Amino acid sequence: MRKLILPLIAGFIFISESLFVNLFLGDLLKSENIFVPRFIMIFLVFLAVYGTRRTALVYALILGIMFDVVYTEVLGIYLFAFPIITFLLSSLMRVLQNNILIVSIMTVLSIAILELAIFQMNLIIGVASMSYHEFATVRLLPTLALNAAAVVIFSYPLKKQIEKLQLEGVRD
Repeated sequence: MRKLILPLIAGFIFISESLFVNLFLGDLLKSENIFVPRFIMIFLVFLAVYGTRRTALVYALILGIMFDVVYTEVLGIYLFAFPIITFLLSSLMRVLQNNILIVSIMTVLSIAILELAIFQMNLIIGVASMSYHEFATVRLLPTLALNAAAVVIFSYPLKKQIEKLQLEGVRD
């Protein structure tokens, strides 16, 4: 039963992104700013830092392909972006301290990298129609603000849950 806790958390976080948009961002969607919840990336970063790299990469692959299939028109962008960013961040965190403040800052940085990578790929394939300046002001900054607030709210409980699962020996 305990082996199902981490997949259930991952599934809940996957579903919560679209639920959050539908339930809480309805009024904000009418503004010109674009707020994109990246709860999956928050989960992956915390799993990579406080869990194991292998587990985080497996979840990054699974959640990436699920995200591509369910939410995007172009398959493969998130399939590659989630694991690459997770791997790079987990490698960087081996050098940096593992305190929750540094991990939170690095989580917001990883979300910025994800947003920039997705925007760049969309520019290359011709799907994106906004300039870099417009992207930065209309999408990147509001997205970072929303996700920074989510990190502040959920970082401690998520850290504790992952550490608890690690102590119990649940890895997959």
